Amino acid sequence: MQKKEPYMREAIRLSEEKMKAGFGGPFGAVIVRNDEIIARGFNNVLSSNDPTAHAEVDAIRKACQLLGDFQLPDCELYTSCEPCPMCLGAIYWARLKKVYYGNTRQDAASIGFDDNFIYEEINVPVDKRHIPMQQLLPHEAKSAFKAWQEMESKQNY
Repeated sequence: MQKKEPYMREAIRLSEEKMKAGFGGPFGAVIVRNDEIIARGFNNVLSSNDPTAHAEVDAIRKACQLLGDFQLPDCELYTSCEPCPMCLGAIYWARLKKVYYGNTRQDAASIGFDDNFIYEEINVPVDKRHIPMQQLLPHEAKSAFKAWQEMESKQNY
């Protein structure tokens, strides 16, 4: 097994290189499988006009595409910063084995990337959140769920 530091250094290198090139904020990530980097990701929110184009999500998408699978249980993620709530969700959905990070979310907040309000918002009841949320047509929406339940060829994930 190789040392972990070179993988983190690559994530850090990507964070600075791509930020300086104008892609987005200073965030980079790599996914490692069997001691080999299989995907590199970087924040490209600004260049893509996509608020979900974070480094971790970018790396997860690339690794999944490469492996032809939506789960990465034998992979590790190295990211230049502690994942935000969105990326944390993606990490759990991808079922990564382990995550290593450089900067903390407090470090990110100190330079203007403060996600604490999202962490707090998750625990707020739906009707009390800052962005109004209202259920609409729940009975009609359930038809797709019922069809999923009855579908014999479904693949659970």
